Formats: sequence, C-alpha cells, structure tokens
Amino acid sequence: MRSDFLVIGGGVIGLNIARRIRRTFPGASVHLVEKEADCGLHASGRNSGVLHAGFYYSPDSLKAKFTWSGNRLLTEYCDAKGIPLNKCGKLVVARDQADHAGLDELLRRGRANEIPLEEISEKEAKAIEPRVRTCARALFSPSTSTVDPTQVMQAMKKDAVDEGVQLHCGVRYLSSSKGRVLTTEGTHDVGYVVNAAGLYADRIAREFGFSEHYRILPFKGLYLYSSEPAGSIRTNIYPVPDLKNPFLGVHFTVAASGKAKIGPTAIPGLWREHYGGVANFHWNEFLEVAMRGVGLLATSNFDFKSLAIREMAKYSKSTMISLASQLAEGVKSEHYQSWGKPGIRAQLVDIRKRKLEMDFVLEGDQRSMHVLNAVSPAFTCSLPFSDYVCQQIKATLS
Repeated sequence: MRSDFLVIGGGVIGLNIARRIRRTFPGASVHLVEKEADCGLHASGRNSGVLHAGFYYSPDSLKAKFTWSGNRLLTEYCDAKGIPLNKCGKLVVARDQADHAGLDELLRRGRANEIPLEEISEKEAKAIEPRVRTCARALFSPSTSTVDPTQVMQAMKKDAVDEGVQLHCGVRYLSSSKGRVLTTEGTHDVGYVVNAAGLYADRIAREFGFSEHYRILPFKGLYLYSSEPAGSIRTNIYPVPDLKNPFLGVHFTVAASGKAKIGPTAIPGLWREHYGGVANFHWNEFLEVAMRGVGLLATSNFDFKSLAIREMAKYSKSTMISLASQLAEGVKSEHYQSWGKPGIRAQLVDIRKRKLEMDFVLEGDQRSMHVLNAVSPAFTCSLPFSDYVCQQIKATLS
C-alpha cells in the first residue's frame, strides 16, 4: 500500500491528527493503523470524560495554550453532534488554611490563561454543592463539564472515515525502514509517519532516531463508582493539587449521566498495558518498567517513593473513601463498592533529568513526527493540539 501519510494509533490524538492532515493536505492519502479492533479502546475511551478549563497549567505551557480553546471546541463539537454534556462546573476546595496559597496560585494561573474562574466563599460553594467541605474559600470553574468519551470517539471515528481517512483497525505496527512501514496486514510505502501510539510511542520513536532521552512509565487510574442516585453530587469537586506532579489527587467526578465517582489512583503499572491480572503481560516490558521504577526510587528530582507508596495505598477502598470524605459530607462506604474499568496513563519520563514531563512533548523531522507525551488533559485539548501537530508537520515539509 502507498500512504502519503501514515498515522500510528487510533486514540483521540491520532484520529484528529489524521482528520487535520486531510484538511491541511487535501490531495494526500491518509491511512491510520490501530492495533485494537476499534479506535479509542485505551486512554481515549477510558478517561474521566472531564472537559477541563485549563487553570492548572503554567501559562507558558502547551497545556495552557490548548486546554481552554479545546474545552470550547469540544463543547461545540458535542453540542453539534447531539452528544450529552453535563455542564455542571467544578469546585476546587481548601481542606485547611494551608491550601489557600494553592487556591491563590490556581487563580493566578487561571487569570493569566484568561479562563473564567470565580473566587467564592464557603457559603457560595455550598450553594453550588450543599455537601461540599471547604475551609473558608473555594474556586468555581463554570466551564468545566463531563461527557462520555466513548461517544465522542465513535463520532470522531465516523467523521474521519467520512472525511477520507482510511482506517485499518486490528492492524499492528511492526517495524520501519527507509520509507517503508511493516504492519500485520502488509507493507506501506510511506511519505510521512505520525506516531501517536500512546503507551508505545517512545518505543516506535526510537526506531526513527527519536525519544533518546525519554521513556514511557505507565500509571494505572481507577475510580470507585457511587451507587447513590444521579444528582446526589451536583458538581465536580477537586482538592488543591500538588503542582509539582501531574496528578490531581482523589476527587469527585460527576459523569454525563449525573452519577458520581471518586478517584483516580495513579498507581505505577508493572507493564505498559497492565489493566489487571496478567493480561497483556510481557517479560521485557516488566523488566524495563521495573528497572525504570527502581532507578526513580534511587534518585529522582521528585519524591517518587512517597508518590508510589501514597498511590499504592489507594488500592484500598477505605483509603479512597477517606480522601473523598475530606471534600464532601455524607460519603458512605456502602455507596462506593464498585471499581470501574482501569485506564493507563502513558506518562513520559526524562531519563537524563529523572523527572516526569509535565507538558506535551513532540519530536520530529521531515520523515516523521512523534507525539511522546499527550497525557491529561489531552482529551480536552485534542482538537487544537492536533491542529498544532499538523502545523509542525507542515513547517518541516516546507
């Protein structure tokens, strides 16, 4: 097969890059290979479904640049497609006085990023969510909403096909050499390769001479689902996060259905697709991930040991419920007994600096482009970020 552009990976980023390439290079043939039987079966279909507003991110970051515009574009997309959105907003609460400095920093970032964000009193927070717990103050993000990510993925997949992208699901990338890409369905003669392979993006990138100083470290995210009726919690409730790492802490998410869940964990995975049991187990991945984890335990520029211990404790339902109880009243263990399906975060690590990459990371040249770090809020950012990737590709080909 001949492909002017070949995209590897059918998640939300890969699909939208393929769609954008079709618009940017209208005469080009665009193929996409996805190793699973359908698109979006990993992080893109397993994420929380939150459309973030973007006030967490440093103003000089790509995440800050694309989250607010992505929120608006994806909201418009869902409204146009008739995909239900729960436009319930988000409260960020202070567990004690020490959290007030964190609220101030989030407010500063929100204003710097020109994002609607309201500084409110405890009384005003309780008017939004009567069960909320907060110390004197809180922030409210009116533009945060939730959606079923699987519905979004199916709509985007249909759009991709309608727009001329040739999808090849159930087809695994194997190797590449001198403009040829070998897959399980045969060989593609390729003009340009876009690697959006998520958990395997670093491995594929190294075959093209990239990701020299980067490796993927998997983190497993789990939520506990509430058995309370829809509407028992009215809005998303988040704690003030530790901005030194990319995880937001245990929080309440209100799904598009109105049902609540608490989580997620950020438990270090033992191999790349370590969803549960020994499914998808590979010895080489286990050894690689274990060695990487041991290296970070020994030395890192963040406290990986404390992070790992803290997150492993969240395998306990009682720990999750206790953390959620700091954010809202009436959180009863009998209402939180069902784990949802896990997701895996493909977190990029800079192995030279021994640190987690906080922002999106791209590497590429005139033959290929590699999306190495597209973690949360990549779902929210998917439309403008994909446009940005295509701009970078176009610039390299000019």
